[in-house]
Amino acid sequence: MVSAEPDFEDFLAEKKRVRNPLVPVGALLTAGVLTAGLISFRQGNSQLGQVLMRARVVVQGATVALMVGTAYYYGDNPWQSK
Repeated sequence: MVSAEPDFEDFLAEKKRVRNPLVPVGALLTAGVLTAGLISFRQGNSQLGQVLMRARVVVQGATVALMVGTAYYYGDNPWQSK
């Protein structure tokens, strides 16, 4: 039978932040660039807004790549049964 209780490690979210410190930084950068792009669109500067939206995609892709890379490095596979 499968246990309904979560693992103790699930409660230690801080441990994952220590293993992967750049992901929260990447998420904050993504949010910052998105906010700056939306502000520039609102002010009517569509050329700068387009550049910032493209930069957001690059930063977001780098963040996802970091997440996947560190999960692969540490062997965290959510589809693999324990």
